[in-house]
Amino acid sequence: MHRPNIKAQRLTALFILGAALFNYPLLALFNRPDWLFGVPVLYAYVFAAWLLLIALLALVIEKK
Repeated sequence: MHRPNIKAQRLTALFILGAALFNYPLLALFNRPDWLFGVPVLYAYVFAAWLLLIALLALVIEKK
């Protein structure tokens, strides 16, 4: 069964995921003085989460 608003539901779920990824409790977990590949762990987490959200958004938008 195909629902016409499945794309809107997936985009809403991605918005909620993005809000959770960039919220305080998760950011506090990665706020430490360690380094990962020469980059602070917090910066690596933020850029990795950002890249993940962009990839998932592209997948949802481009999928027919």
